[in-house]
Amino acid sequence: MSSQRVLELRDVSVRRGVRTILGPINFAISEGERWVVLGPNGAGKSTLLQILATRIFPTQGQVKVLDKEMGRVDLWELRNRIGICGTLISEDIPYDEKVRDVVLTAAYAVLGRWNEAYDLWDESRAVALLTTFGVRDFADRDYGTLSDGEKKRVQISRALMADPELLLLDEPTSGLDLGGREDLLKRFSQFASDPAAPASILVTHHIEEIPSGTTHALILKDGAVAVSGPIHEVITSEHMSAVFELPMEVRNEGSRFFARAL
Repeated sequence: MSSQRVLELRDVSVRRGVRTILGPINFAISEGERWVVLGPNGAGKSTLLQILATRIFPTQGQVKVLDKEMGRVDLWELRNRIGICGTLISEDIPYDEKVRDVVLTAAYAVLGRWNEAYDLWDESRAVALLTTFGVRDFADRDYGTLSDGEKKRVQISRALMADPELLLLDEPTSGLDLGGREDLLKRFSQFASDPAAPASILVTHHIEEIPSGTTHALILKDGAVAVSGPIHEVITSEHMSAVFELPMEVRNEGSRFFARAL
């Protein structure tokens, strides 16, 4: 039996004035898949992510997320089923919010705790997620006092709080030192290895930041799909050299990738 589609884009384009900044592209992912989106600056990665997060509508084409078509569904209802980590949400998190509450409020898809009622299950899940990503000891601290790496871990915990069916990660390890990056990638890989973990899409500039367990890759160039498919068929020296217009060698060690210019 084939896996159920989690999202599907058909002939999707985004225009700004007379300029097409994305598309037309066709793209789909299914349950159990872990995707990475790569491409040069200006390739359209951020625009694609905003569409998938239901933050913007395409100029043309059809977008179906979790079997719901954008434009024909209440987006607030849909957004509660999508976990997001990255700049789409990080700048809106109150700096004086307690770390535990940053995670808890995701249960209601809100930012900033008001008069919501949370039960013991909510509290336990929030603590369990903070533990999984190594920031349980910061639960009672103000979010604004954390380092960039600690904030990223809290954001991922928040993204998973509502048990989403789709997880979007926008450069989750950017700005981290080597130790912080590797620790976070290891923790995310362990979480993603759970068969019950949601389908995910990670956007990054660097193949070294792709966590093990990633199954597929999409490379964008000039707003169009350059190559897409199973990760080991996509992230190759030939494809990366062509997309970035620089001769380079791509190495695969275990389930991680590394690149260097020739």
